Amino acid sequence: MNNNTKLTGKNVLITAGAQGIGESITKHFIDSGANVAIHYFSSADTSNQLQEYAISKGQKAITISGDLTKEADANTLVEKTVEAFGGLDILINNAGSLVARKMLSEMETEFWHKVMDINLTSMMFVTRAASPYLAKNENSSIVNLASLAGRKGGHPGSLAYSTSKGAILTLTRALSAELGPQGTRVNAVAPGLILGTSFHNTHTTKESAAATTAGIPIQRAGNADDVARAVLYLASEYDGFITGATLDINGGVYNM
Repeated sequence: MNNNTKLTGKNVLITAGAQGIGESITKHFIDSGANVAIHYFSSADTSNQLQEYAISKGQKAITISGDLTKEADANTLVEKTVEAFGGLDILINNAGSLVARKMLSEMETEFWHKVMDINLTSMMFVTRAASPYLAKNENSSIVNLASLAGRKGGHPGSLAYSTSKGAILTLTRALSAELGPQGTRVNAVAPGLILGTSFHNTHTTKESAAATTAGIPIQRAGNADDVARAVLYLASEYDGFITGATLDINGGVYNM
């Protein structure tokens, strides 16, 4: 990984930063010289390994567990990050889950709210808590994890997930307008088929992955590093002119 000197010494909070795409994002930030606050829900071992890796490179790192669908946990996450680092420069909103595939005819109200809380409400909680600290910098940055499903509607059974991810695209645009005057840029990435993660290992069959890959112009699926590099770019341009944008990472299968 190439060192990005723009990120050296920057204080970064990554939600769900210890598994799948989040783990790769955290590693990329560490390799770019940033201090990392690694939020996790269940991946304590990996989170601790990432913390040790950052410290071995002479950088600050903390791990914080929490259920971000709970307002108090989201507030505590940000407070502990700022307490440890003395400030916050970059927020990566990565936490989210499809939970399960359910068609409209199977959709229980409780399940709908659960998916919305995990993917969307939690992002609002963390961003609301982090915004005042990001505002203390001349320039700061937020990158939200959306999805190709939010563009296209997803595969059958992903109604709630796709809707929540589509809302993140709009949330990103709205936040960019609202937080722009305080010096905070807000962008998103929308990954397509990213194999090798627990998400697709759980929710995507080999047959479905093969069929999707066959329709990708560059003839391969993505991997977590493909997404992490894009996130790092958007975050590192913290003094740049890009805000309110969504970067599609899908091998060309969908262009907007």
